[in-house]
Amino acid sequence: MKIEIHLFANLSAYLPAGAIDKSFLLEIHDRASIGDVITQTGIPRRKIKLIFLNGKHATDAEELKDGDRLGIFPPIGGG
Repeated sequence: MKIEIHLFANLSAYLPAGAIDKSFLLEIHDRASIGDVITQTGIPRRKIKLIFLNGKHATDAEELKDGDRLGIFPPIGGG
């Protein structure tokens, strides 16, 4: 099954070659969790602050389904 992953801000450094608009499709196995996908993409967990699954806040334990959209955000500072 395939999911769409969007990486924001400095996490775009982990985009695979050929990614368009800071997003890419990823083939995953059935019953894969968000945590499995994070491991598969090689993004260090310490660099992740927020995760959204289909536009809603999610944890890395949630199971993914075909066609899901995953947004991953780093900590962002400002002032």
